[in-house]
Amino acid sequence: MTDQIARTEKQLGAILRRARKQARLSQGALGEQTHLRQGTVSRLEAGEPAVQLRTLMEALSALNLELVVRPRSQGGPADIEDLF
Repeated sequence: MTDQIARTEKQLGAILRRARKQARLSQGALGEQTHLRQGTVSRLEAGEPAVQLRTLMEALSALNLELVVRPRSQGGPADIEDLF
């Protein structure tokens, strides 16, 4: 997965949906891994924001920022030490 930009809750939800499908997980399986109900995963993917998510997106917008979602690097402790 390459870097992706989300400026709205719906865009972020679409990114989450694509990542889940790419990992070959059902909404239920993802819910089990994250201790969320399938319905909650569905609402996240649909871009239906919880108050906290909406607040985050509004703050990013107000600061003229955007959220970039990308795969985490596989770096270990040695990589972290190289940063300092």
